[in-house]
Amino acid sequence: MYEENILICDDDPVVHESLKIYLNNEGFGCISVFNGNEALEELEKSNPVLVVLDIMMPGMNGLDVCKEIRKTSAIPIIMVTAKGEEIDRILGLELGADDYIVKPFSPREVVARIKAVRRRVGESTAKGKSSTLTFDKLEISIKKYQVKFDGKVLISTPKEVEILYLMASNIGQVFSREQILDRVWGYDFFGDTRTVDTHVKRIRAKLPQEGKKWSLQTVYGVGYKFEVE
Repeated sequence: MYEENILICDDDPVVHESLKIYLNNEGFGCISVFNGNEALEELEKSNPVLVVLDIMMPGMNGLDVCKEIRKTSAIPIIMVTAKGEEIDRILGLELGADDYIVKPFSPREVVARIKAVRRRVGESTAKGKSSTLTFDKLEISIKKYQVKFDGKVLISTPKEVEILYLMASNIGQVFSREQILDRVWGYDFFGDTRTVDTHVKRIRAKLPQEGKKWSLQTVYGVGYKFEVE
């Protein structure tokens, strides 16, 4: 039995077979499902640490599955698309995916992305800074990967928590989009700076806009910063 299982949702059996070999060799177990409905059902029954989710599937597609997962869970999601079209990638990120891979891909690349996510979780909790930051009713816990406001949990993706924690840990420091990509996604991510804008937009939509003594600000032409009055 494996301690950490990866949920793979793809309608191509070859994808499951190839990924399972590499993931097992790296110490991960695999849970295989072949459509969106099965993915949601298995997520309820099992306790995977990450989901690899194909966009193009019969019935409920991967984007719809991602949207449903994000209503209740912050589990990391890596989207897989055969089209390679930018609209799929951007839409997937807007719905809460943490990364994407374009088919055809190397199983080794998928495993590297999965390991990178697990590594970042470990590094974040091992840092010398406090694992929980508090600012006027706002609580950011990198250990729990959780954001609360006024005691209420705000459903957030791991990347959203990491971005908010990064900036709130460095009050007043301006981070460029490139710096955020490097610090949060790392060298394994082959995206562009619009990915950062998408995630910041999602973070802001979940946070209160008035009556607070802190803010996530845009520094035009540069990037973003977290300020406290």
